[in-house]
Amino acid sequence: MHHTTRRSWIKTAGASMGAIALGQMPLASPAVAKSADSDSLPMQLYKSLSDEQRQKVCLPMDHPRRQYVSNWWYIHPDHRIPSTFDAEQQRLIKQIFDGLHSEEHQDAVNKQVLIDQYGEEKNAPAAGFFGTPDDEDFEFIFTGHHVTRRCNAHSDQGKGFGGAPIFYGHYPHPETDMRANFREAKDHPGNPYWYQGKVFNRFVTALSSEQQQMGLLSSEPRSESPSKVIQTPVAGRGLACESLAEDQKQLFVQTIRDMLAMFRADDVQATIDAIQTTNLIERLHVSWYAGQYDIGSDGVWDTWQIEGPDMVWYFRGEPHIHCYFHLKKTA
Repeated sequence: MHHTTRRSWIKTAGASMGAIALGQMPLASPAVAKSADSDSLPMQLYKSLSDEQRQKVCLPMDHPRRQYVSNWWYIHPDHRIPSTFDAEQQRLIKQIFDGLHSEEHQDAVNKQVLIDQYGEEKNAPAAGFFGTPDDEDFEFIFTGHHVTRRCNAHSDQGKGFGGAPIFYGHYPHPETDMRANFREAKDHPGNPYWYQGKVFNRFVTALSSEQQQMGLLSSEPRSESPSKVIQTPVAGRGLACESLAEDQKQLFVQTIRDMLAMFRADDVQATIDAIQTTNLIERLHVSWYAGQYDIGSDGVWDTWQIEGPDMVWYFRGEPHIHCYFHLKKTA
């Protein structure tokens, strides 16, 4: 694969997602910022679209792609951000994307999105909308290699992920021989999402030895096929969360909260509220995987999943990190 330098990539793409992912584009102009008093950033973007742009990047609310997710896909393959949106709109997209993440994680996430474009314009992300402002669940979506993010477009206050799946992942070493480095080392150097693995393993080590054995599986985890990866199971695998002691259930909820720390606080709280108000913990199973899925055979679990009738969270750490999160809309 040919790799351009970062300088040539930015120069070639102009005001492109290469600059957006690096956080180098300036903030919106005073005129745009002023309108933020009445409209959310996604709404500002939507209102700025020409009729031609809306034909390209807006889909109906019930479109099948609203529930689609994959590790590398584009909501509009023929209409990528650099070639579809003008400079002001690209600034808004950057602001929206940054605003979906906590300040602590913004730089690492932007770096991930940039690296996973491999310096090629053909890998630039795509963005768009589902529905119109008349729809309660009017949605902004951002997709690309190792990235799918969504938000309700009515407000800059996070409301969770709207009952549709998101994805995050990373291959941090594209400049090296993929055949030699496609499988990350056990500590996942350079991967901004391994912090979640550390948090998850902290939860596992707090369990009793019997519970740890119940959660440890030697079978294959779920398929990454887009048609199967977020399917909710008929019967959960591993450790049933309903069997946890009350303090362990509280720790599990805190674990979920801590793993979601990369996202904006409002989305995290909305997600936790949805889990708690529906007593979802009682219907979840949690499992982690041995064999090839335990890199280094060190008992620090690189692949795990949380699954139930309304939620799937699959963290696949081997050969490198892919993560799928889907909480069905519960309210």
